[in-house]
Amino acid sequence: MKDLLSFIINKITGTGDFTIAETEEGERVIFEVKAKKEIIGLIIGREGKTIKNIRKILSVPAVLSHKGIAINVTET
Repeated sequence: MKDLLSFIINKITGTGDFTIAETEEGERVIFEVKAKKEIIGLIIGREGKTIKNIRKILSVPAVLSHKGIAINVTET
């Protein structure tokens, strides 16, 4: 799932200037995306629509592996 998230963010932003940390807490996988302020707006999107759709896409493999998912975006 981390590779898929990295691929999606890379294609949206056009740059690989971000990091993704993955942690598991029980049945939940938490992704911490750290990016520069300039590209956070691209990742989140207008009214949060882009990040919501990224979460929907990643929920498919998460459900197949019987896990929950959370994606947090912070500034580096």
